Amino acid sequence: MGPLLVVLLLALLLFGAGFALHLLWWIAVVVLVLWLLGFFARGTHTSGRRGRWYRW
Repeated sequence: MGPLLVVLLLALLLFGAGFALHLLWWIAVVVLVLWLLGFFARGTHTSGRRGRWYRW
């Protein structure tokens, strides 16, 4: 009974980690696309120069 519980807990843990990592990959892709859009669609200053593409 003990080894079965250990295997089930390990499977549950690995499934949860795999789902979380998959979700984090999708979040990273969305952030990358938004960053690239902000990089290419940045505004211009009154002097005609391009603005900084980052906020800090």
